[in-house]
Amino acid sequence: MKRLTLVLALLCSPTVYAGASAPDLVYAALERTKHSVRYDGAYHSISYPNGDVPANIGVCTDVIIRSYRQLNVDLQALVHEDMLANFSEYPSKRIWGLSRPDSNIDHRRVPNLQTFFTRHGTVLPISQNAKAYRSGDIVTWMLPGNLPHIGIIVNQDVGDKEKPYVVHNIGSGPILEDMLFDYQITGHYRYEATVSGD
Repeated sequence: MKRLTLVLALLCSPTVYAGASAPDLVYAALERTKHSVRYDGAYHSISYPNGDVPANIGVCTDVIIRSYRQLNVDLQALVHEDMLANFSEYPSKRIWGLSRPDSNIDHRRVPNLQTFFTRHGTVLPISQNAKAYRSGDIVTWMLPGNLPHIGIIVNQDVGDKEKPYVVHNIGSGPILEDMLFDYQITGHYRYEATVSGD
């Protein structure tokens, strides 16, 4: 009940994200927390563009993909097309031994999203100062076992908290959580995409 009250308060409060128009990234990320999603990172053949794994499964990157998709921004297509033209800039060969892009999986891998946001968004400083993180920012972490992770900052001030909350999927589906400094931060980005179809 406490989490539901918190989500409703955030949905009703103005956001400070300066990117795409409503429904903006913060609202879209918070909306993801209302879905029941089983953590499943298995490889799937999915349509292109705008392909997705079944709605009841997903990983941390799917929170990002599905949130931007609510803004009519297809990161599957954007990442794949950038990789087609600039494959050597991406870590797919070094990390996964791939020789060409794969539109089924490339957008669902944290290092590829980090590269895309570096190339097409704004790279922001990694800081231990909570005030450096704005609603709508994308943050990446390295979890124990060298597992990359990604989430969306959703609010700077929740109740008496000084840290922003994060929407992410770390194994139990998309959740709203105070976890920004729980793990080593490896990236901090802002991607204010142009909305299509307005």
